[in-house]
Amino acid sequence: MPDSLTRSIANPPTALLERRFDLPGEDATLAFGGQFAQAILKVRHATGERFPGLQVQLIGDLGAGKTTLVRATLRALGHAGRVRSPTYTLVEPYSLATQKGALELYHFDLYRFTDPAEWIDAGFREYFDSGAVCLIEWPQRAGGLLGVPDLEFKLEQEGEGRVLIARAFSETGKSCLESC
Repeated sequence: MPDSLTRSIANPPTALLERRFDLPGEDATLAFGGQFAQAILKVRHATGERFPGLQVQLIGDLGAGKTTLVRATLRALGHAGRVRSPTYTLVEPYSLATQKGALELYHFDLYRFTDPAEWIDAGFREYFDSGAVCLIEWPQRAGGLLGVPDLEFKLEQEGEGRVLIARAFSETGKSCLESC
């Protein structure tokens, strides 16, 4: 198995860029989701046919706002239907119409995993090699099997609101984060 797939979360690489976003309420989280969606489209447009996709790991306690952020991102990308939390289905797929053609987005929730081997058994690797945007809640439940993400969003409660610490680990992730 390639090193990128077995890298331990305990030894993360150095981030190319780190930014802090104060999200004092749900409206701020929704606004950030909109900014993030626009950043995805901008990076996808700039890379053209070479868009490698984007792996975004969402880290935070229950109720930290991970699903709210995913929902806001999907809405800003034009999804008008229901956005379900994939807690039981493990993944919810979305195909979004954009000016550059369909954008495939997969929303994962690995909360129910009790062993990283479940990631292998689920057969999700193909989603990550398809040029899609993969948003993963509870990525730590897959151990180091997800490899190094393009972006890591860590959400923490702070007072009445939240703080989002965003780290970019690839050039694609860095370009996206610079646009947020």
